[in-house]
Amino acid sequence: MRDNPPETLSSDQLLQFHTDGYLVIRQLFEQVEVAEIRNTFMDIHAGPPIPGFFEPLGEKEAGDDILKRYPRILQPHYFNATALKFMLHPRLIPILADLFGEEPLASQSMFYYKPPGARGQALHQDNYYLKVEPGTCIAAWTAIDDCDMANGGMMVVPQTGEIDLFCPEQADSRVSFTQAIVHVPKGMKAVSVEMKAGDTLFFNGNVIHGSGPNRTSDRFRRSFTCHYVGVSTEKLGSYFSKLYRADGSVIQQRINAETGPCGDEFAGFYGH
Repeated sequence: MRDNPPETLSSDQLLQFHTDGYLVIRQLFEQVEVAEIRNTFMDIHAGPPIPGFFEPLGEKEAGDDILKRYPRILQPHYFNATALKFMLHPRLIPILADLFGEEPLASQSMFYYKPPGARGQALHQDNYYLKVEPGTCIAAWTAIDDCDMANGGMMVVPQTGEIDLFCPEQADSRVSFTQAIVHVPKGMKAVSVEMKAGDTLFFNGNVIHGSGPNRTSDRFRRSFTCHYVGVSTEKLGSYFSKLYRADGSVIQQRINAETGPCGDEFAGFYGH
């Protein structure tokens, strides 16, 4: 039987998050809940396209790129009740409130299939794209399959949560499906975060993170990811400005029209 996850975080957990920029809560979700998420999105994949959200190609049209058959889904909570339910799950909200030190607001949901043979995502920083001011966003990345380096699990660079945003460079398209990469600062290194299905990784929007290719022949690395901001946020990028309170009510945040530190935030729109 698993240990029950905390409703609020301990001082040690808060210290780890604020020192390293990330924190893993093991088995935050029950396996029946993980199965509900997995089955929901596999049913979506098996069904008809959802214009504007999920438009996979057939095997012939996709060619050698498996991600064209299994593209990520952005903002599934806009059309799917299960995605909305887990984005606002009552086990997530108290943890996020502790991490922010204030009421969290949900701004984005995503689902990644990452089948065998899929490319990964080069290292990057989320707040480069969300453009939260003041402060930064926090991601809650939930493993829907067991994940490790072999099937393209997450990598993070500890103690980068307080560093500035970097201007990305061109990523290697052979291993990354998006275009931008942020290099690891001198004296630091990326570490693998091995997770079991149901574990959730929380990290702040300045933390450098990413994932490698899925090099297995028979293992998916599915994940459900949501981004949140604190209630004191004054503005953020237009794509993320429709915000949800824990009760499901919606508010519209002021759009951050600034181009950001490099002026090309969406040229290599991020993913995990």
